[in-house]
Amino acid sequence: MTANLDMIKKVYAEFQGKVDHARKLLGRPLTYTEKILYTHLCELPSKVLQRGKDYADLAPDRVAMQDATAQMALLQFMSAGRKSTAVPSTVHCDHLIQAQVGATEDLLRANNENKEVYDFLESVSQKYGIGFWKPGAGIIHQVVLENYAFPGGMMIGTDSHTPNAGGLGMIAIGVGGADAVDVMAGMPWELKWPKLIGVHLTGKLSGWASAKDVILKVAGLLTVKGGTGAIVQYFGEGATSLSCTGKGTICNMGAEIGATTSVFPFDESMVRYLKSTSREDLAELASSMKDVLTDDPEVYTDYEKYFDQIIEINLSELEPMLNGPFTPDLAWPISKMKEAVIEKGYPDQIGVALIGSCTNSSYEDIDRSASIAKQALAKGLKSKAQFTITPGSEQVRATIERDGQLQTLEELGGIILANACGPCIGMWKRMDMPTEKNTIVTSFNRNFAKRNDGNPNTLAFVASPEITTALAIAGSLSFNPLTDELVNDAGEKVKLEPPTGDELPARGFDAGENGFVAPAEDGSTVDVKVDSKSDRLQLLQPFSPWDGKDIEDVTVLLKAKGKCTTDHISMAGPWLKYRGHLDNISNNMFIGATNAFSGDTGKVKNIYSGETKSVPEVAREYKAENIGWVVIGDENYGEGSSREHAALEPRFLGGRAIIVKSFARIHETNLKKQGMLPLTFANPSDYDLICEDDKVSIKGLTEFQVGKPFTLIIKHSDGTIDEILLNHTFNERQFEWFKSGSALNMIAKG
Repeated sequence: MTANLDMIKKVYAEFQGKVDHARKLLGRPLTYTEKILYTHLCELPSKVLQRGKDYADLAPDRVAMQDATAQMALLQFMSAGRKSTAVPSTVHCDHLIQAQVGATEDLLRANNENKEVYDFLESVSQKYGIGFWKPGAGIIHQVVLENYAFPGGMMIGTDSHTPNAGGLGMIAIGVGGADAVDVMAGMPWELKWPKLIGVHLTGKLSGWASAKDVILKVAGLLTVKGGTGAIVQYFGEGATSLSCTGKGTICNMGAEIGATTSVFPFDESMVRYLKSTSREDLAELASSMKDVLTDDPEVYTDYEKYFDQIIEINLSELEPMLNGPFTPDLAWPISKMKEAVIEKGYPDQIGVALIGSCTNSSYEDIDRSASIAKQALAKGLKSKAQFTITPGSEQVRATIERDGQLQTLEELGGIILANACGPCIGMWKRMDMPTEKNTIVTSFNRNFAKRNDGNPNTLAFVASPEITTALAIAGSLSFNPLTDELVNDAGEKVKLEPPTGDELPARGFDAGENGFVAPAEDGSTVDVKVDSKSDRLQLLQPFSPWDGKDIEDVTVLLKAKGKCTTDHISMAGPWLKYRGHLDNISNNMFIGATNAFSGDTGKVKNIYSGETKSVPEVAREYKAENIGWVVIGDENYGEGSSREHAALEPRFLGGRAIIVKSFARIHETNLKKQGMLPLTFANPSDYDLICEDDKVSIKGLTEFQVGKPFTLIIKHSDGTIDEILLNHTFNERQFEWFKSGSALNMIAKG
């Protein structure tokens, strides 16, 4: 039985009528993406919404939160004055489990170390009508795909890889916790109307190529910011040839190109997956609407007219890819890797190979990897690299244990980790931590410096689980399984054949241990568990509203150079334990960022004392003296995770504005929600004007107009002054967030 089926039936009952209205309004056929967007507007539209310009109020169908971000989201929701969530919502405990020795021991340790956080999340979920998935139940995106995603629906989630649900035809968008609070409180959710990028897939995958290679190819073409402000829709005969979980992999990693989300139209692969995951009722319901849950026919015949950009990919010609290091858009066809190793000086020996994660842990992924392991064992080979397997959910884990794939992978030398994020997000206590430059290969999604093991010397490359498994066996980054041979223990030359695997388990899924806790029917009597003496959880105090004046003579806390992701602004890994305690986690603010003035990482000068200390230390010194500050940043500032702590911490420690060359979408919104000013240089080269001892003023706040730039007055220590323009993307409502001190303050006021 499908969860929340009545809600889905209501969405479907209104879907066709709303599509007809939108089609008449636009006076043309609609793409599948447009159908979902227009059917989820809070009110029937009376005008055509302009892509990349207009803001729209949307009404998502559900909210999903992972445990690291759920803490702050639910602490904020508690301040909103609501008795229960307005839409179906769930919490998934997947981020706080540190991978170390293996699933059983790691999960036991996590339950002990994180007990107060899990108790808080379960109790607050019970009180406010939220479904709770216990530690070990699985990674949020896999569990959502198995239980909650549905074609034609719209969901927001407090994790940047929420778009995974696009593999089941859902518009699923990663957001910060404050956005989730809006939706759970029954408020409209605001989004700038996205542009549309169409990826036309032809042909069919074969050999070593996989769905992962599609998104690795797209990332190489579009770069980490090429999808910003756009939804990526895949379509064509190649799209229908992919499995539902393969589609999920592609949509999941669309976060790496900055896309708002990615989606596939409804097709038979989704029907197969719904039936296999015990949602026959939903499969039948969606099938009855198959004509409307896809592009209008005219779109296929002349698709260039309907998208802002088109990418053509022939799956029959697609070569397996390796992307990295340090950025997910540095794409290498596997045939070019030998040259890259030599030319770039990448360490050829692979220390660790890791498969699984929210991106690639489906039954099909593991089955194809196990097929390589099985033939390797038969040919006298084992893994030369350390090898780990992270199942995406308890359902997948139980099924691949029953069907034998786990045993095969263990015989190859693999270690089975908990059904959790683990090394993908830095929750990995790597036991062989090298001090020299070293290589790892993963089937994960991100490979920023220090992302997986916290080690700046680690070069991480992203590949499909099949290629990762083959490279583990070879132990060599330059190995090409399509052409190269290996030598077994008997001295014989052997060659690996392309992987094979079933899309779905022939005997259906084994649910394994039930990890779901339903909310209380009446949450009014439930007490939320927060210890006032805790160093892990802290009730929130509202931020102060704007004083109604321009910002005068504030300091430059940091001028960040180069890539400054949310990992650089607020690291994960061991810091995840403080995600529910704003004061404590603020001690990691910008400790990964590079100071443009000194080249130091995480250290800045207090311009009043002259002392150099960690960024959060200097920020606290300024805050204690009531000295405001700004941060200067480079291109695509805030790319990566949706983590709103990267916006909360600067606000908490006295920041007033973040001024950069360009922003990643989610982070810009997160800053606005917390009452910060995210601003961009009208002339990007003005970044170079900012000096270490400058004081700056932001003029024009008191005469705010949509689209009207603010002015930055830069006072240099030598007495000279520069005056430049700063652009903003605030609309009237968003500027009210700033005036109120935060979006949450506005909700609490009613």
